[in-house]
Amino acid sequence: MKLTLTALAVATALVLVACGGNGGGSATAAPDSSKTVSLDGDVLVDSQGAALYSSDQEKGGTVRCTGGCTSIWLPLAAPSSGQPTAASGVSGKLGVLKRPDGARQVTLDGRPLYRFAKDGAPGKVTGDGVSDSFGGQRFTWHVEGTGNSTGDSGGTGNSGGNSGDNSTGNSGGAKSYGY
Repeated sequence: MKLTLTALAVATALVLVACGGNGGGSATAAPDSSKTVSLDGDVLVDSQGAALYSSDQEKGGTVRCTGGCTSIWLPLAAPSSGQPTAASGVSGKLGVLKRPDGARQVTLDGRPLYRFAKDGAPGKVTGDGVSDSFGGQRFTWHVEGTGNSTGDSGGTGNSGGNSGDNSTGNSGGAKSYGY
């Protein structure tokens, strides 16, 4: 039952983002904000149990994932006021930044945090090492967790690109999606 409700919430969020639910034509963070970030094994998760990711290109704290990118990489919405909290065992400092569309997003050590829409359900981690492009901006994504305090895995060996078929010619174990 919990899995069904979570899937429904994610599907609803995707529809709202895809339809430009804020009326301004820009995507906003998904409405199911997270007040607590915790660990599930070695993976950082939101309050719904969804794995959290960051991109190499945003490790300096500058949001580059906007527009269509946020329909696949769902910004982790921050509480409407105050700061998110870290459960026991989470290393690093949680914070909040303001996205270009004005929404508040949770950060870890300054890196914006996202959920991967293709994970589909809590406990799934399918976006680690994914490389993709949106609006000419290339991204490489990594799951956050106890063994990944920098958001950088040292490279993926990916040679894929915008193939449009969600599969690539990558040689280093990374996944690449063309959207």
